Amino acid sequence: MIRPATLSDTQAFKELFQELIGRPLSDEDVINRMRHVQKSPIDSLFVYDFDNKITGLLAFRIRENIEENSRFGEISVIVVKSESRKKGIGKKLMKYAEQVAHEKGCIGTWLVSGFGREEQAHPFNKELGYKITGCRFVKIFR
Repeated sequence: MIRPATLSDTQAFKELFQELIGRPLSDEDVINRMRHVQKSPIDSLFVYDFDNKITGLLAFRIRENIEENSRFGEISVIVVKSESRKKGIGKKLMKYAEQVAHEKGCIGTWLVSGFGREEQAHPFNKELGYKITGCRFVKIFR
C-alpha cells in the first residue's frame, strides 16, 4: 500500500500537494519537485496507493544532528486527500516514516507543522507521541 513515488504519480502528487499548500502548482513545478527528490541522497517520496488510487503522500529525509552526533528522520511532507482522512492513512504513513528512520539508523523522527491546519495536525501529531520542542524561524531571500 505504501510505495516509492514515480513520475507516473505526477497527477496524484500535484493534487495532494495542492491540498497541502492551498494553491495550484504547474505540471512543470510538480515534475521538478519529484526529480529533485529522485536526485537527492537524503530525500525520499512515498505514496499511499490503495486499489491504484493514491490518497496519501509522504516526503521523508535524513537529517544529521551535529549537536548529538546522531541522525533523525524528518517527515517533511505528509498529506492525505481530504475525502480520505480519518481512515488511518495518515497514521500508516507516519508509522512507515518511523520504520524507514529506524532502518536508516536514526534515533527518532521529527516534523515541522505549519500554521493553517494546526487544529487538526497538532492533535494528530501529539496522539502519535510527538511533542512540541521548539519554534522555527525563517528568513526568505527574495
